[in-house]
Amino acid sequence: MSQDKVVWDWEINGKTSFWSHSLPELWSYRHLMAGLVRRYFLLNYQQTVLGPLWILFQPIMTLFTYVLVFNKIVGIPTGSLPPVVFYASGIVLWNFFSESFTGTAATFKDNAQLFSKVYFPRVIVPISVISTHALRLLIQLLLLFLVIGYYSVFSDFSIPFNIWILAFPFTILLIGVFGLALGLFFSVITAKYRDVTNLVTLGVRLFMFITPVIYPLTTVPENLLWLVQLNPLTPLFELFRLSLLGEGFVTPYQLLYSVSITALVFVGATLLFNKQGDKLIDVV
Repeated sequence: MSQDKVVWDWEINGKTSFWSHSLPELWSYRHLMAGLVRRYFLLNYQQTVLGPLWILFQPIMTLFTYVLVFNKIVGIPTGSLPPVVFYASGIVLWNFFSESFTGTAATFKDNAQLFSKVYFPRVIVPISVISTHALRLLIQLLLLFLVIGYYSVFSDFSIPFNIWILAFPFTILLIGVFGLALGLFFSVITAKYRDVTNLVTLGVRLFMFITPVIYPLTTVPENLLWLVQLNPLTPLFELFRLSLLGEGFVTPYQLLYSVSITALVFVGATLLFNKQGDKLIDVV
């Protein structure tokens, strides 16, 4: 007597693979992801004096510090761009990258109890983290647009229209993907070796100094230019300013280099994360 074979949409078992989740499976957890985004967003501002205003207060204070130190004291030139506009654009973009990176790098360390109690695709958590920071980015971009609008009205600063404006969302997407990719990779490392977390925090701060956040690429000395250009974020920051402010230096080869590095790191980190994700539960 034959029995009909049951066909499952997906099956939960102890096996792991490099590509363990299909898009339909991830889509079925979209409500969980939305709930996690809401949780992460509210968790940062509960029981605080300013609440969500910290999203704007932090970049404003950073902007004030950068203008005072790097422009007034050190005297780093910002080209034809007003220093406030130049630093504001770098701060907003760097915050998105660094917070996405460090947030996803702590995936297993911060969610060990959740992972050990219920099953869901582990990658949902880092996607939720970067979605939360993308929401913060949208709010901080409003601040940047207000700064640009103020200088456009009350000074002789004007933004020339150029075709590079079409690259604006593309640049943000690439930086988000690169931050997610690095975070996925280091989330596996920090789960096994807790002290690496300190290196991640220190490393991302040092990484900022070889990224054109506080200086334009044209001011970098020739003997150090190779180091800055080796950074895949450099063409993306320059393209961001070129698309939004009309001033930046990037070549097609540099852009191709950034896209290639981002794609390779993302694919490699995703495969590693999927392969090691379930095995790390007993470690953390």
